[in-house]
Amino acid sequence: MPVQPRPSAAVMLLRDTQSGLEVFMVRRSAKSAFMPDVYVFPGGVVMEEDRNIEVAGQLCVPDGVTASDPEGRTRLGHGLRVAALRELFEEANVLLAYTHEQRMLAIDEQALARFTTYRHLFHQQQGSMEALLLSEQLVLASEQLHYFSHWITPEASPRRYDTHFFLAQAPGEQEAMYDQIETSDGIWIGPEAALARYEAGAFNLAFPTIYQLRELAVFPAVRAALATADQQYVRTQRPVMVEEDDQTRIILPEEPDNL
Repeated sequence: MPVQPRPSAAVMLLRDTQSGLEVFMVRRSAKSAFMPDVYVFPGGVVMEEDRNIEVAGQLCVPDGVTASDPEGRTRLGHGLRVAALRELFEEANVLLAYTHEQRMLAIDEQALARFTTYRHLFHQQQGSMEALLLSEQLVLASEQLHYFSHWITPEASPRRYDTHFFLAQAPGEQEAMYDQIETSDGIWIGPEAALARYEAGAFNLAFPTIYQLRELAVFPAVRAALATADQQYVRTQRPVMVEEDDQTRIILPEEPDNL
């Protein structure tokens, strides 16, 4: 019987540069049990606290219905949006949240040590997003997450995830950086550059990430990517594992020859 996939969420953090759109990626530790030494987007599994925060409502901005998710798969209450924002903070040092003045959070030199402490507590599984938000008088900017893609790990995999991916624009007054615990590197990179490095054998990527980078590569700027994400229905992708010439390959059934 296949392993039940765990609900998960990830964020493709975007920024504009003179050379075009870039996305922040982290390199998973070589000791990771799942996808070791691979460049991915910050993300992880949904925790009970994530659902509780969404259900309570006061600590995150209500999300509206968009063409990307008319069924409400990522609507508040499932924990996906808070999980995505929490993992983005843990793995990339970026917290998308509003202050009591309804401004996007800016982390200056004075606040950096305080938020670094929060992040360390999270890594030690001692931190609480709810406690952080209440202490800092913040509300999560859950509506800033734009639903982009949905992938479910193949049934034959011993570890399975039901992962929803979101796009988000990087805030101007926070610095993205990897956590040096679960990840061993962090990089801003253009989608085409990432794919070129992958083809050259110098940038390990997971199967879904390759497809997502291809989709991102068509956008000239963050605004275009976010607008398209809101207007384009997100289909669930269910790759499968096949055996060919004594080797295991992952394919999408409708696109068997792509990778």
